[in-house]
Amino acid sequence: MGVNLGEIVPKQKIEISDLNGKSVAIDAYNALYQFLAIIRQRDGTPLKNSKGEVTSHLSGLFYRTVNFIEQGIRPIYVFDGKPPELKFQTIEKRKEAKDEARDKYIDAKARGDFKEAKKYSQMTSSLKGDMVTSSKELLDSMGIPYIESPSEGESQAAYIVLKGDANLSASQDYDSILFGAPSLVRNLTISGKRKIPGKDLFVDVVPEIINNENVLNSLNFSREQLIQVAILIGTDYNPGGIKGIGPKKAIEIVRNGKFGEYGEFDQIINLFLNPDVSDNYTISFQKPEKEKILKILCDRYEFSELRVEKGIERIEFSLENILKQKTLDMYF
Repeated sequence: MGVNLGEIVPKQKIEISDLNGKSVAIDAYNALYQFLAIIRQRDGTPLKNSKGEVTSHLSGLFYRTVNFIEQGIRPIYVFDGKPPELKFQTIEKRKEAKDEARDKYIDAKARGDFKEAKKYSQMTSSLKGDMVTSSKELLDSMGIPYIESPSEGESQAAYIVLKGDANLSASQDYDSILFGAPSLVRNLTISGKRKIPGKDLFVDVVPEIINNENVLNSLNFSREQLIQVAILIGTDYNPGGIKGIGPKKAIEIVRNGKFGEYGEFDQIINLFLNPDVSDNYTISFQKPEKEKILKILCDRYEFSELRVEKGIERIEFSLENILKQKTLDMYF
């Protein structure tokens, strides 16, 4: 879930069309989990084929990527590698939370309370190895590049932007800013309508950009000081943070130079300042291979052939236009 900096960072709402011509390094696991959570049936069950294989992640990945290409956005998906050891506690807590949500989902479904069932089912999403493999196969067939990080996908995405190989990183989490990404775009993979938890109200979800320099200037902080604030609130490497400390109090503590009074956190700070990233990647967009896409989505996972073919036509047309732009020659 990352660190909760939403209260203290300035954001700028944008239209997705504002990203036309931009390349975006997308935290792939973050996006796939969103697709798994959101793309579900009325009772909360994820989309599946006749063999019981989950297909929600592929549906989101295919159609959302088609939309990106149509909008002139060049998506570059970045997959997680091995998580840092400090993250294992967070991973275990997430497993426990999913198990608890699964029990509540089963109970609600048995009672016929589909509204409650869907709420809890969204908390049970689990990204298995075969889902990651099928996602990469689909991206390959679509001609969309992806990069494998040696560790955290967000840190690698931030590094790609810092190197100038992408314009922005994309994730729902704010960790990209802590990893040094100059610009982060949120709500890119889930824009639309979102239900407010606990209420029968829906709000429009639109993309928003967070500029690293603006964040630091608004607080008059260095990047390391912002990391200190995050640690006090709680990160994936120290879940829960320091009890009783929220964003405003954390800012006050750091501003007054009292961060050191709350413990020794050099290892966590170093994870953000010097993450495990790689230069061993290439970014190349290719023409989609129609037969491969149909084989994966229609033959294997039983998607509607008519809908998939229309999606392929959309991406073929849009990619052809992108490929003609001289300013993008370096990417192809």
